[in-house]
Amino acid sequence: MNTPDPERFLSDLHTLRGFGASGIGKGVVRPAFCDADIEAREWIAGRMAEAGLTPVFDGMGNLFGLSDTPGPLVGSHSDSQPEGGWLDGALGVISALEVARVVPGVSVACFQDEEGRFGVTTGSAVWSGAMAQERADSLCDSQGVTLAEARARMAHLESGTVDPARFSGFVEMHIEQGPVLIGAGEKIGVVDGIVGIRDMVITLQGQQNHAGTTPMDRRRDVFQALSAFNERLNERMRNVATPASVWTIGHVTLHPNAHSIVPGRVSFSMQWRDGDTARLGRMETVVRDTATEIAKERDLTLSFGDMLGLEPVAMDERLTGALAAAAEGIVPGQWRRMPSGALHDATNLSRCMPVAMLFVPSIGGISHAFDEDTDDADLVIGLRVLADGISRIV
Repeated sequence: MNTPDPERFLSDLHTLRGFGASGIGKGVVRPAFCDADIEAREWIAGRMAEAGLTPVFDGMGNLFGLSDTPGPLVGSHSDSQPEGGWLDGALGVISALEVARVVPGVSVACFQDEEGRFGVTTGSAVWSGAMAQERADSLCDSQGVTLAEARARMAHLESGTVDPARFSGFVEMHIEQGPVLIGAGEKIGVVDGIVGIRDMVITLQGQQNHAGTTPMDRRRDVFQALSAFNERLNERMRNVATPASVWTIGHVTLHPNAHSIVPGRVSFSMQWRDGDTARLGRMETVVRDTATEIAKERDLTLSFGDMLGLEPVAMDERLTGALAAAAEGIVPGQWRRMPSGALHDATNLSRCMPVAMLFVPSIGGISHAFDEDTDDADLVIGLRVLADGISRIV
């Protein structure tokens, strides 16, 4: 195996963050299918071609750099959160590209809409067969734009389809997005499993009314209901959750969202994650029962949106063994096996091939924010471990 070039790798990473640069630190604003996202993918396709790979855009906007010989698929995604970090996903794509330059038989993946503008890891879900394209096309973002409308912006780039069966497995390097590695002073995390996730939108309908003349005991105020739901949910979840379980209300739309009006409708995202499928089901019961109780107590109408989610996934032992051996050889005693609390494209790809993941530390445990960062030295260590691990399985 030739040695990966750290300077070229870091240069490519920094060039990529220029697409959609926020102007605040190293942050990026590159949601799926926006101008910056499409421009970034076209640049990545060019770098793939320069590396001797054959770039292919599929109809979903996923980008592949294909090797002429069979082997593993390595990569991640290049879209970002609305206020995203420069390494989330991008690290996996650029490190894969550098490994493909030095390890024969490696193909590179850059999946679309991992960050969920339209759902949950939508690009890899469609490619892996977890979601039909027709179903995906009907999904809407927060502004009411459908995925079908958004992906039409990339129609001119579509150049073919890629069969998952051509690959022997999938490996994804990623920042940890948490505080474990940085807190322990460790350099590498070899992932042993990815948590499952459930995500849906809940809507409460009350009565819009005048904020000055409506007595408090006569109000059907949906914001007060949401506040009560959140407090009661936290109490109820303690009966079923473990310290590793998490739940989040991350997006709230209040109507009409005006100073002098008692709000009459609220829709909010409800997401929960855990490594056990049965516990995810028990958490769902708590969510639904608690919302139903609050709605009944406050004379509100309640509706639940479609449930989106993925099951917990165990990593492949052969692939993780190769990554673990590489980690021990390069940073002996400074790595650990660990779960991933974040969702990744590897979850979808586990439907059709063996998968594995590798983590590098996140400074301060911060991600999904402009402050997201990792020391260059740790990025290079991750690249070296990835390249060594991949060379053991090709």
